[in-house]
Amino acid sequence: MNRFDGRRIIVTGGGSGIGQGTVKRLLAEGGTVHAVDVNTAGLAVTTDAAVADGNADRLTTGTLDISDEAAVGTQVAAAVEHLGGLDVLVNAAGIMRVSHTLDCSLEMWNQVINVNLTGTFLMTRAALPALLATGRGVVVNFSSTSATFAHPYMAAYAASKGGVDSLTHTLAVEYAKQGLRAVAVAPGGITSGITEDAGRMIPKDADWSLFSKMNAIVSSGFGEPADVASVIAMLASDDGRWITATSVRIDGGAHG
Repeated sequence: MNRFDGRRIIVTGGGSGIGQGTVKRLLAEGGTVHAVDVNTAGLAVTTDAAVADGNADRLTTGTLDISDEAAVGTQVAAAVEHLGGLDVLVNAAGIMRVSHTLDCSLEMWNQVINVNLTGTFLMTRAALPALLATGRGVVVNFSSTSATFAHPYMAAYAASKGGVDSLTHTLAVEYAKQGLRAVAVAPGGITSGITEDAGRMIPKDADWSLFSKMNAIVSSGFGEPADVASVIAMLASDDGRWITATSVRIDGGAHG
């Protein structure tokens, strides 16, 4: 099923986790992808996977800190020129920091907001002219179940993802008449670098009973990046043409 034949795509966070899984899925469906990440070594792994799958001819990569305004402008412009336009932007890059809210420093708060929310804004703003030029551009942003449901010790992360939800709805309404769709995905309980890091950062005196409602009801484990990538592929393709200005929760029913 090649829903992305001839479609030109940028994926942030393409060097690990769900972003990496999304690159793999969109390449498998015929897309031409430019993947960016701050982690150059992770991008090399993404490239190796594309070579193994026989899709490396449709993948380019670039090292990028999405919170750096100048670097974003340069990278997006170069990618759009190389791709010959842009049809889809997937803003998968993000970070998580975990602490008691009382112990959350302004530095930690700003770091999370700058990457998760400001970075999503910067990438979208830079990509919008090319996306609007197609008349059917799609932006897929990464929210989280933490944006809607209380996740303890993750104040900055939850706030950043709530902002992503609001930004997504604004984009969808503002540019609907120009053919743009904007939708967010809200993963929860997915195996990735972020969830592994979060587990190590949870305060030693954490009340683990506060996490009870975060357990999936469809299995006893975690979902995989491919579970989210498959939903992104649907949303970004013409199969998702009637879906915009909303967030799709992907959490195994943990917050049902």
